Amino acid sequence: MKIKDNCFIVTGAGNGIGREVAIKVLEKGGRVAAVDINQQALEATKELAKDYQSNLSIHQCDLADLNQVEQLKDEVLKHHPTIDGLINVAGIIQPFIPIIELDYQKIHQVMNVNFYGTLHMIKTFLPILLERPVAHITNVSSMGAYVPVPGQSIYGASKAAVEMMTLGLHSELKDTSVGVTLVLPGGVATDIVKNSGVRMDALFDQSSQSKYKLLNPQKAAELIVDATEKNKYRIPIGTDAKFMNFMSRFFLKKAANMIAKKLGDVQK
Repeated sequence: MKIKDNCFIVTGAGNGIGREVAIKVLEKGGRVAAVDINQQALEATKELAKDYQSNLSIHQCDLADLNQVEQLKDEVLKHHPTIDGLINVAGIIQPFIPIIELDYQKIHQVMNVNFYGTLHMIKTFLPILLERPVAHITNVSSMGAYVPVPGQSIYGASKAAVEMMTLGLHSELKDTSVGVTLVLPGGVATDIVKNSGVRMDALFDQSSQSKYKLLNPQKAAELIVDATEKNKYRIPIGTDAKFMNFMSRFFLKKAANMIAKKLGDVQK
C-alpha cells in the first residue's frame, strides 16, 4: 500500500529502527502515531521530525499492558481520523546468558514485550484496519527467529513466535483488505543491544572486506517501509540475515554451529 496520505502506528518509535521507520513514513508523506514506553525518547523523536509536526502524534504506552494498549486506541483516534497501517517494531533483547542462568522476571519481560506486545497491538487495532479499503500490518521479527543463538534462546523464541503469528495472520487475512508483512532483520547497530552484554561490532566484522556488516537503523527502516509499500510476504534484511535464512533452510545445524563458534570467539 502507498505511504503517502495514510496513517501508520509505529511502535518502538522512541529510538533505533522504530524511530527511523517513523521518520521515513513522514518523509514519504504519511502520518504517524509514534508509540514507545519512554516519553523522553518520544520527545526526542518529535524534535528530530520537527518539519513534519502536523502529521505526527506521540503516545507513551507499555505494550505489555493490555489495558494501556486499549487506551492507546482512543488516544490515537483523537489525533488521527483514520488508521491505515500498523508497523510493530518495538522489542527488547535479553542478556547474553544461557536459559539456566536467566531469571523468570527477565524471561517474562522479553516474552511480554516482544510477543504479547505485538499481539496486543494486532488484536486492538485489527478491527479498525479491516474497515479501511486498504490497510497493512508489518511485524518486525529477527534473524534469531530462524537461527538459534546461544545465550539468546528466549529472545529467539519470542521472535519465532512473532514470525509464526505473522505468517498465520497473513493466511487468515488473505481475502481481506489488510496486507501482512514479516521483516526479519539481522544485526542492526541500535541501542537494543546495550543490555545484551556482547558488543555487536565484535560479533559482526565491520571491516570494509566483510560481507556481513551491521545494518544502520536508517537503512533497516528504508527496507521495512519499502517492504510495507510493496506488500512483501516474508523478507530477511541484511546480508547476514539473508545468508542465515538460506543456511537455516538447508543446513540448520551447521548454521547454528557457525553462530555458536562466532559467539565463543567473541566471548573469549
